[in-house]
Amino acid sequence: MSRDLRLLAGAAGVSALGDFMAVFPLILHVQQSTGSAFAVSALVFALWGPVVLAAGLAGAIVDRFENRALLIVVSFAQAAVVAGMVAGADELWALLPLMALLGFGVAVSQPAEFALVPAAAAGGDVARANGLMETVRSLGFTAGPLVGGALGAAGLLRLALAINALSFVVVGVTALVLRARRQPEPAGHGESVRARDGFAFLFRQRDLAIALGGAVAALAVFSISVTAEPFFVTEVLHGGPLAYGILLTSWTLGMAAGSGALAHRVPRASLAVGGLAAVTLQGAGIAGAALSPVLWMALIGFVLGGVAHGVKNAVLRTLIHERVPEALRGRAFAAYNGARNGAELGALALGGIAVAAFGPRTALLIAGVGPALIGLFCLCLLTTTLERRVIHARVQG
Repeated sequence: MSRDLRLLAGAAGVSALGDFMAVFPLILHVQQSTGSAFAVSALVFALWGPVVLAAGLAGAIVDRFENRALLIVVSFAQAAVVAGMVAGADELWALLPLMALLGFGVAVSQPAEFALVPAAAAGGDVARANGLMETVRSLGFTAGPLVGGALGAAGLLRLALAINALSFVVVGVTALVLRARRQPEPAGHGESVRARDGFAFLFRQRDLAIALGGAVAALAVFSISVTAEPFFVTEVLHGGPLAYGILLTSWTLGMAAGSGALAHRVPRASLAVGGLAAVTLQGAGIAGAALSPVLWMALIGFVLGGVAHGVKNAVLRTLIHERVPEALRGRAFAAYNGARNGAELGALALGGIAVAAFGPRTALLIAGVGPALIGLFCLCLLTTTLERRVIHARVQG
């Protein structure tokens, strides 16, 4: 494992830790200070909306400029933005544009990180490299909400934001010492870097479109669980905040185990199939948890679902590395990130409707059964596509 890969993975983990540590107490602060669900929704959309709406532009930037330099510039800029949020934490009119700037930074930095992975791996196994990236990010996702929740409960929002700003400084300094470089070139001589080309390439490749499209469609249903889970824990399992925290932690730790120990074992020829199989198992884990009468049984479902989630994330990123030309990878990763985040934003609204209409257990069951069925359907489509390709190759041969 190369030095640069360890540094890049560490930077991704620190970034995830800092972001999740700050976002949770910030949302709680806005909710308590304004008493407005609209204000909370506006804050969430301001952060993740640019990742969706500016995906094409962000991908074009990643495929136009050297990626290590982008990480340096964007990370220090994000540190400055969060420092501004420390000063303006009590003013929603100031927070929203700052969150939008932070979101645009995420739209650029995430595809830059993932497009840089092969160079950081220095000729090593890209599947293992993606597994390491996802494992460290999952650990950040695990620790961030726990630390952020504790700081928020103690009324230390500005400290959480200051630590988040420091995390961006750490990422920027880490990027400064990277030796790996990705200097992308246009796909052909004299061609411009067009923002839409990432979406177009993924759509044209049928197996990529099925695997990635299936994962995004499943996520649009699966993310209903984000809204349903706290109600499920408190109203169905009769647990409290600790039980809810344990449930979420079991998922993210499962993600770390799946991405680190299992994802690299999926054969390169079966990445699309492996990703969709993981989508199916992820949904099955949530469905099993929804049917559980007690917390420990729900934990088993969450751990299994988390393992599948970690495998899916690492495998599908490896699929993009394997199938997308180098010149297009920034736009491809940005397109995939934009679609994923768009699905998650839409599911937040669906989650509230589902919980209100059907109750938390049924809503959580929908969040599990829906992705499992989507995964199975896409597996059938993909299998048919691969069989036709084999038959065509034999006829041509």
